[in-house]
Amino acid sequence: MRGVDRTGPGAVAASGASGASGASGPSGAEAAPRRGAVDPVKALLHQHRELCERAVDPLEIAAGLESHGFTDRSAARYRHRDVFSLAEELYARVPRDADPPPEPTPGPAPRIRTGWVLLTLLPGAVASATVAGLRLGHGTARPLVALGGLLAVTLAVRAALGRGPLAARPGAAPRPSAPMWTVCLLGYALLGDGLLDAVVSGGPDALPTGAPDGPWPAATAPVLALALACAPAAWCAHLLDLGARRRLAGSRGLEDFTSGARPLLLGVLALYLAALTGLLVLTGAVLDEDPACPQALTLGALLFLARLLTAHRHRHAPAVILGAAAAAEVAAPALVLSGRLPGCGFLAVPVTALVDPLGVAVIPTLSCGCAALILLAHALRTLTRASAHAPVGGPE
Repeated sequence: MRGVDRTGPGAVAASGASGASGASGPSGAEAAPRRGAVDPVKALLHQHRELCERAVDPLEIAAGLESHGFTDRSAARYRHRDVFSLAEELYARVPRDADPPPEPTPGPAPRIRTGWVLLTLLPGAVASATVAGLRLGHGTARPLVALGGLLAVTLAVRAALGRGPLAARPGAAPRPSAPMWTVCLLGYALLGDGLLDAVVSGGPDALPTGAPDGPWPAATAPVLALALACAPAAWCAHLLDLGARRRLAGSRGLEDFTSGARPLLLGVLALYLAALTGLLVLTGAVLDEDPACPQALTLGALLFLARLLTAHRHRHAPAVILGAAAAAEVAAPALVLSGRLPGCGFLAVPVTALVDPLGVAVIPTLSCGCAALILLAHALRTLTRASAHAPVGGPE
């Protein structure tokens, strides 16, 4: 019978064979991952093959892995003590020519070129000529000198930022709003304090004449110092690039690189602010004006950090923060003027509560100072990563 046949020796053997084959199925599925786990780097190599094939040295692979979220703890899952040693193995596994793999080096160091050195001096030279023309000119010539000088300084700054260590690296979509906000901030540094003082006092009664003793005085000394500071800003950015690449070559882990890159970034910022302070004192003494150090130093720090982030392919945050700082500055006189409307006096209260005891300098100092602190925190998180200093393209 069929029931007896199912319980016969043949059925028992068949069932035993099927049971054995069923038991061996799961064990075989588990054995495959174990065989793959013996060489976990192989799967990672296939996942990032394009990065590994185009890399010129292991440091570029390490920076690329970090940009994908790898940490030294992640490298431990691939049986490596840090991302750098993992990158060295990935580099060695990619088929290449018969040449031996190169030792980790900082890559081609940014070279000092006469072209970008001269270009960084151009904004200060053009701004100095414009200020001299405004001081020596009279009557209808002054507006023409101011307009021509503004256009020339804008072109000079654009040329200075187009080459050298302050030039934006490729790899991110351009943010056209950032230059616009920069112009607004510099415009406020030139005319904003005078306008706010006139508005709070019940004016303005006349348009700005550019004269330091006019009804709406222009602060030429801090703007001139900021234009002259393009040169030390470029040198400080060059020192940051040089130090970061040397640190990258000598580091054996991402945390090791970050711990050394943070004081480097802070030191470069302090060096730039020291140079800007000296230029402010110099221009204030030559032009016999108030150098407006608090406003100019906070604005200088903000612009310098924004340019460093832009140069290292982080363009979104600088555009947003520069826009917020410019909006805060422009809002101050706008609120005071709006407070003159019937029933809207409360709009001017926040501004007058700050300006009356502290002076008009408190508005740009607070606006640019807070914005600079936010960008500094962002820079300490992004510019201290190895991926921010990975070599892209050819050397400068």
